Amino acid sequence: MKLPGGFAAAGVACGLKSRGGLDLGLLVSDRPATAAGVVTGNRVKAAPVLLTKRLLRTGSARGVVVNAGNANACTGRQGILDAQQMGAAAARAATTHRRQMLVASTGIIGVPMDMGVAVRGIAAAADGLSPGGLDDFADAILTTDTTRKVAAASLDGGASIVGVAKGAAMIAPEMATMLCFIATDAPVDRTVLTSSLTTAMPDSFNAISVDGCMSTNDCVLVLANGAAGGESITLEDARADAFAEALRGVCARLARAIVEDGEGATKVVTIRVDGAVNPKEAKRAASTVASSVLLRCALHGADPNWGRVLAALGTSGIPFDPNLIDVWIGGEQLCARSAPGPGDGGRARLALLEREVEVRVEMNRGGASATVLTNDLSAEYVRLNAEYTT
Repeated sequence: MKLPGGFAAAGVACGLKSRGGLDLGLLVSDRPATAAGVVTGNRVKAAPVLLTKRLLRTGSARGVVVNAGNANACTGRQGILDAQQMGAAAARAATTHRRQMLVASTGIIGVPMDMGVAVRGIAAAADGLSPGGLDDFADAILTTDTTRKVAAASLDGGASIVGVAKGAAMIAPEMATMLCFIATDAPVDRTVLTSSLTTAMPDSFNAISVDGCMSTNDCVLVLANGAAGGESITLEDARADAFAEALRGVCARLARAIVEDGEGATKVVTIRVDGAVNPKEAKRAASTVASSVLLRCALHGADPNWGRVLAALGTSGIPFDPNLIDVWIGGEQLCARSAPGPGDGGRARLALLEREVEVRVEMNRGGASATVLTNDLSAEYVRLNAEYTT
């Protein structure tokens, strides 16, 4: 896939991943770009997240440097200095100011960064920068992912949006263990870029859960360099809505790709909640059900255990009437008014053998709905995370 105009990227293997492979990426614009971003809501934030959050206040950047294999999280004052050194090295390579280079990391927490290795990797990546370097960049940010995640959209006037993401575990609503970098050559002003990203988040990266665990390193960063030309897209411009919708689509496809590649996952599960009082309540209910370990184990075994849906919902803190809940699994209503329903359990079990699975909950409280994507929980997920640092 081709990068938008004015962008170049590279990915190299410098030795930060203990098991080898590409592990450091560089994405650079040939001119200053408008920048917007969202970072993890976890109070424990990695050093690069803290640095990048501060740099985003300027609303401008030339690029991002990112590594895999070491999260540079919970590394104290030295971690901050290391993140700054990474940004400075990348800025020198891109011949720009260090405050113009955003920094991201992913990998093992609590291990100091090998800065000699990282700096050499940045220099190698700078030498390899190319408009055709997107695939290597996308591969360089992966950890336990099994495949790269890339999505794109075209805009009127010849501009495009291209995004890459990583993530396969520690994925929870309200930011997940994921990194996402999006580039566009559309001439978007800061207000439109920020509002478009804010609008895209609720139904994409904030509507997925692989294991209900929030990371220390998550971020979504968007750069718009205007290389496609034309007048700047402002909030009053008719093109603003089209840009926001295209960005939302890119984010939604990347978010789904993360769920599809969840560690050990064999199913993509849609949790839909209807009949809530308002969208916030519906989202809370769907997220609570999606994070149920018991339910996701049952779904892995094709066991239509609807009682686990009600049990999870009861922990949401929502003041619903426990006698009014309906539940459908695999299209079969197995629960009616919080009691056994008329649906066929055998047919539900057959539906759970498929790759795509749906669980629907009717709360019978109002007219609001929400959907969260998750997956099943398998023994492979446990194995991967039991051996992650060893």
